[in-house]
Amino acid sequence: QVQLVESGGGLVQPGGSLRLSCAAFGLAFSRYYMSWYRQAPGAERELISGIGDTSNPAYYAHPVKGRFTITRDNAKKTVYLYMNNLQAEDTAVYYCNAKWAERDYWGQGTQVTVSS
Repeated sequence: QVQLVESGGGLVQPGGSLRLSCAAFGLAFSRYYMSWYRQAPGAERELISGIGDTSNPAYYAHPVKGRFTITRDNAKKTVYLYMNNLQAEDTAVYYCNAKWAERDYWGQGTQVTVSS
């Protein structure tokens, strides 16, 4: 059974940092393109970062480029999102996604709230 387990969300002040983690179970992790999405209240879910073959550049959406860093640890079957200089506009539920060909899996989401 495939499961993506997310952790690391919480409340942080503007300018602060968080590290999100997504641990994968039941899949051949190294085959999958791993991504982070987020969804703010009343907004569409948006792709913010993705990583595949580590020899290729990671993807970052423009609003987070230069502030967020995505990494993956294939031995631990875990993908991370290091979030720095967080702003109120980053407040959202953050979701982990794993995709390989027709297979597409989602985590349960973790809330990130940026507020003073």
